[in-house]
Amino acid sequence: MLKIKLLLSVLVGICLTAFAQRAPEIVKAKNGEFQLIVKGKPFLMLGGELGNSATADAGQMKSIWPKLQQMHLNTVLAPVYWELMEPQEGKFDFTLVDAMISQARESNLHLVLLWFGTWKNSMSCYAPEWIKKDYKRFPRTLDRQGKPSEIVSAFSENALNADIKAFKALMEHVKKNDAEQQTVVMIQVENEIGQLPEARDYSSGANQAFQREVPRQLIDYLKNNKAILLPHIKDLWAKNGYKASGNWETVFGKSLATDELFTAWNYAVYADKVAEAGKSVYNLPMYVNCALNRPNVDPGKYPSGGPLPHLLNIWQAGAPHLDMLSPDVYHGDFRNWLSQYDKLNNPVFLPEIKMEPENAAQVFYVLGHHKALGYCPFAIETANETEAVAIGKSYQVLSEMSDILLNNRTKTEGVYLDKSHPSDTLKMGDYQVVVSHVCTLPWTDGAKAEKWTPAGCVVVQTAASEFWIGGTSVTCTFKNTKDKALATGILSADVALKNDSDWKFIRLNGDQTHQGRHMRMGSGEWQIQRIRLYDYK
Repeated sequence: MLKIKLLLSVLVGICLTAFAQRAPEIVKAKNGEFQLIVKGKPFLMLGGELGNSATADAGQMKSIWPKLQQMHLNTVLAPVYWELMEPQEGKFDFTLVDAMISQARESNLHLVLLWFGTWKNSMSCYAPEWIKKDYKRFPRTLDRQGKPSEIVSAFSENALNADIKAFKALMEHVKKNDAEQQTVVMIQVENEIGQLPEARDYSSGANQAFQREVPRQLIDYLKNNKAILLPHIKDLWAKNGYKASGNWETVFGKSLATDELFTAWNYAVYADKVAEAGKSVYNLPMYVNCALNRPNVDPGKYPSGGPLPHLLNIWQAGAPHLDMLSPDVYHGDFRNWLSQYDKLNNPVFLPEIKMEPENAAQVFYVLGHHKALGYCPFAIETANETEAVAIGKSYQVLSEMSDILLNNRTKTEGVYLDKSHPSDTLKMGDYQVVVSHVCTLPWTDGAKAEKWTPAGCVVVQTAASEFWIGGTSVTCTFKNTKDKALATGILSADVALKNDSDWKFIRLNGDQTHQGRHMRMGSGEWQIQRIRLYDYK
């Protein structure tokens, strides 16, 4: 019997070790929530993206990591430049990649590598010189008048093959040097793909493809997924009678919108082939990001054809090897943008958002409400003191609460509040939780200010009548909605302090809860509180 127990113990150990050494992956739990798994455990990316030139010099990189550690990041999004990695065709130089990985590893930080390959912000400015100069072998896109742009055409088989070769070399190198440590947890394929200054390419290869039959792969997707087609795509298809064959204008009609669908399909197929090749070498999670369009602007006047909200069906049909499609948010209401990506079985990830003091409050909403895999302000290394301190405090709260968040995904909510949006009402279990900006309390410092301090929090229900709340500048009240005859009181309120893997609780007094009326975090104050409720008549 002892030998059997020892054998079972060894087998379990082997299985656990094997699972821990699986490459990072995105999994969908039975509850429908997505999680990034790193070394066998759920991982929440508290991140930031480096500026475009931050990793162009190994020495310069060294000065970045200490600041990021102080801001409590655990993940850094950092570019890999094709032009520096393959300065001569077929000759690869991984010096900067190796420096980035080793320095991040020494700083106990994970990496998401951004492949600046064929396209970066629409243009091909990070492609190697040997591609830029040889425009006959690697043709550019053309506008209606035949004028070229500094954008390599998606219809260039030579460009695709060169990109695939370089990307596979990168993935082979990362696997060889990092598969065990798993410093690198994800890859972005290209960067902000989008066609300019027209809605589509007018090169000879593009024109020929536009006149050919709409690919059967896309037609089959449309037919099999009619119930989940986005209004923009369904309407274009419907106006032409849901045709199942014909060229692009036959199936979708003649319009700029059709031109953009065509562009989106071909960009998606190109990116998918790059991703598929990379995954065949090292199967890390991969995604594509996009520069968001503005309202009432025609295709071609913004970077068109990327994984934009109205084109997600096209990208999902054309790029099955991508794990998700993600927005870069620099304008508009970030809540509205994220709601458009939190659909169609697409994991939510915010790889870029404008760096500003509001990030520190917004992150609670993104991770709590949308159960996002991560949150990443752009040019994080340039954050000023106010921005750095604020996001650092929020990341500390979220880091300490990460196990609680990841183990209770379906019982987690997030809130972002300001003067124009002073409160939110949450339904959690048997309770209604009203989360308000602390400045809604008239005696609070700053309540009469023209602009309120950004406020936000995550609310996690850990038991029927227990809630953990982490954030800043909020107040919460609770009400039993199952039995309206019951009144709800605060049984206990404690500040929760993390010490390694243990928690220490400091009981709050009546003045700090307004004699049991609410839970409260002061203006500009970051805390984690555990609230236990009771009901009475």
